[in-house]
Amino acid sequence: GIKHSCDVYFYEVSRKVGVDNIAAMARQFGLGEPVGIDLYGEKGGVIPTRDWKLANIGEPWQGGETLVASIGQGFVLTTPLQLAVMTARLATGKAVTPRLTRGVRAEAEGGDPPTPDFAPLDIPASHLRLMHEAMDAVSNHQRGTAYRARIEDEGWELAGKTGTSQVRRITMAERAAGVTKNEHLPWRRRDHALFVCYAPVHKPRYCCAVVVEHGGGGSKVAAPIARDIMIEVQRRDPAARPSLPIVASGPAVQQG
Repeated sequence: GIKHSCDVYFYEVSRKVGVDNIAAMARQFGLGEPVGIDLYGEKGGVIPTRDWKLANIGEPWQGGETLVASIGQGFVLTTPLQLAVMTARLATGKAVTPRLTRGVRAEAEGGDPPTPDFAPLDIPASHLRLMHEAMDAVSNHQRGTAYRARIEDEGWELAGKTGTSQVRRITMAERAAGVTKNEHLPWRRRDHALFVCYAPVHKPRYCCAVVVEHGGGGSKVAAPIARDIMIEVQRRDPAARPSLPIVASGPAVQQG
């Protein structure tokens, strides 16, 4: 389902799980509430439940709304930052919380930067491994939706998930006549393009979320942008650079 981005798969799973269980799991990954970054005015987004709809819309939850919510549509609202946090938590299995910083100092001269001690998520390791394998397949298997935007450099490969967010209502009449292609619509009615990823695949160090407003498909538009970002950030990573010979410092001219 994830490798091929198959909506029907998620429809069937959501019918069995239910929207309230989906919401509870989503919150473990930082969705539906502020992630706590040190910025003023952060938005919490919306991860709907039966009680949420009754309190905010004044109507009972409908079964079809569970299917729509399972693919991130309907009442669901998220920020790019929340998507990045979700991806970091998926990659690490820990409750990663973002911070703004201009740089990270090593604990000791020549040492590695300190690693934050985030609490583990209450999710079985086997479930996380399944997600890692699925996101790896999205980007690195030929039939994955983001295969064309993969990183081919060994050790730098990314794992990701494509997404397309519909911003308009498609009527039954339009479906019967044939849905208008995205590129033939006015810009403001075109889908948003999304892609989330982490890298390197087998030792996650970075994550990224790209949202291109009205950009169209995530695989064609957002994924190549994320790939370029992840290549550059890994290229700049001191841990990924080749070792250089250390030249001892000393006076430029020896005193005689």
